[in-house]
Amino acid sequence: MSALKNDTFLRALLRQPTDYTPLWLMRQAGRYLPEYNATRARAGDFLTLCKTPDLATEVTLQPLARYPLDAAILFSDILTVPDAMGLGLYFSTGEGPRFERPLRNEWEIRDLSAPDPTDKLGYVMDAVRSIRRALDGSVPLIGFSGSPYTLACYMIEGGGSDDYRHIKTMLYSRPDLLHRILEVNTQAVTDYLNAQIEAGAQAVMIFDSWGGSLTPHAYKEFSLAYMERIVDGLIKERDGRRVPSIVFTKGGGNWLEAIAACGADAVGLDWGIDIGEARRRVGSQVALQGNLDPSALHGTPDIIRSEVARIIDGYGNHPGHVFNLGHGISQFTNPDNVSILVEAVHAQSRAVRAMPPTA
Repeated sequence: MSALKNDTFLRALLRQPTDYTPLWLMRQAGRYLPEYNATRARAGDFLTLCKTPDLATEVTLQPLARYPLDAAILFSDILTVPDAMGLGLYFSTGEGPRFERPLRNEWEIRDLSAPDPTDKLGYVMDAVRSIRRALDGSVPLIGFSGSPYTLACYMIEGGGSDDYRHIKTMLYSRPDLLHRILEVNTQAVTDYLNAQIEAGAQAVMIFDSWGGSLTPHAYKEFSLAYMERIVDGLIKERDGRRVPSIVFTKGGGNWLEAIAACGADAVGLDWGIDIGEARRRVGSQVALQGNLDPSALHGTPDIIRSEVARIIDGYGNHPGHVFNLGHGISQFTNPDNVSILVEAVHAQSRAVRAMPPTA
């Protein structure tokens, strides 16, 4: 594969000096882009889009054609893993992802097993290889998965949830069954991410979207402990270069120090924590990724620039910052506002780099 022309993102994850702060956006290939909507319409439905490598490649590259972003992220969905376990993933208009066969019975949980990622998830690996070829070394490619706990939420609830009633009932009444699911998910995610790395992913990210709904004790037992095991089991080097890992827990600011100690190279932040405070709390232990409120992209150009400056200046002139949103970009975002964001991040961070290092 082609030599990497822009490795700023990878160097920032390893806390190496960079000329500016690199950025990419969670859900950067998404419904805010008209070209994405056109490709999705051609595909017919979201799952077909995910499972067709040529189409997944096409939408992965669309935001890079518009904006000078510093990384691409594989176009897929975190729920492909439980789908490969036989739970029957489907998407209903206006309802989001659902499973035909949520895990409610003990025998189903005892029978659960991790899928072979090169078999039932082979279309994902085909997409990774296709995207790497299409990128031609322009920027790195990020692979990803949901966390074991977040996957378990969907697998037990049967879809999204406001109160997490089924999984929390299991957590407090049959923790042994929940641990069984998490054990299988941990093996599945480890295998899945390593297969992505072997197919060409140059960094990987674990999305823990729902771990922040737990109590501090439960978070460490049912979410963080399993992500730590995944990070420990990841391929650390490929093609003579380190493959950095990022762990992101939405709502995880209270446990920042514990997350930073899990072994990942970087910790993703949502918008609920001040990034300067976060940097002071973790010191030089890990890189930090984040953390613009996605709703700021509905603001005026001046507001977008001021919010960018607040985050860049708050982090200061230190290595180890990747700019991102605090969660996924809204489908209602004006694409022109993303151009303003990207320009502001690159310009403001170059200006900060020209200043003396901050304390």
